[in-house]
Amino acid sequence: MKLIDQLRWRYATKKFDENKSIPSSKLDTILEAFNLTATSYGLQPLKLLVINDKQLQKRLVEYSLGQKQVEQASNVLVFCIETGIDNHYIETYFNRIKNIRNTPDEILDPFKTFLSEDFKDKTQNEIEEWATRQAYLAMGNLLTVCAVEEVDACPMEGFSPGEYDEILDLKEKGLKSVLVMPIGYRAEDDMFSDFKKVRKELSDSVIKL
Repeated sequence: MKLIDQLRWRYATKKFDENKSIPSSKLDTILEAFNLTATSYGLQPLKLLVINDKQLQKRLVEYSLGQKQVEQASNVLVFCIETGIDNHYIETYFNRIKNIRNTPDEILDPFKTFLSEDFKDKTQNEIEEWATRQAYLAMGNLLTVCAVEEVDACPMEGFSPGEYDEILDLKEKGLKSVLVMPIGYRAEDDMFSDFKKVRKELSDSVIKL
C-alpha cells in the first residue's frame, strides 16, 4: 500500500519552498527513471531539459501563464521531442540494440525495414504528434517516481512552447518543448497540500470484464 499512500500524498503543487533543493541522489533517480520510461518501438524520441537557474526560471514565468512554480521550484523539467526522427535516427537505434544485445542482423533487419518504411510514409506533423504522446508517458512515469521519492511536482501544459524553444535554443538542438514540470518541495503555506483528492469512485472509473 505504500505506493498508493504516496500517490494519495502527491498533488499538483501550487507553491514551492524556494529555499529547498532536491538532493542530487533523488534527482539522479528521477532522471534515470526518465531514461527507463517505456516508449513506442523503444525509440525514445525525447530529451529532458533540466533547469536549475533561478534567473532563467524567473524569465520563463512570463511564458508559463504566470505560474510562479516555475520560478520557485528547485528544478524545472522541460520534456522535449526530437524533430529529426529519420532513417539515420532509426539506424542508430538498431546499432545500439546490436551493441547491447549482440543481436544478429538477420533478426533485426525485418523490424528495421518496417520502421524505416513506416516513418518514411509519415508527415512531420504525424511524427511530432507521435513523439508528443511518448512525452506524456514519460511525465506520467516521473510523477509516480517523484511521489515515491517524496519530491513534489506540478505537471504543466500551460506554457508557450515557441517562447520556451527560443529562450532555451531548442531549435538548434533539434528539439521542441511539449510539457513542463517544476519539481521541488511544497511550501508550508500552500493550502492546496491539505485538500482532499477529488476522484471518481473506483467503480465509476474501472470496468472489469
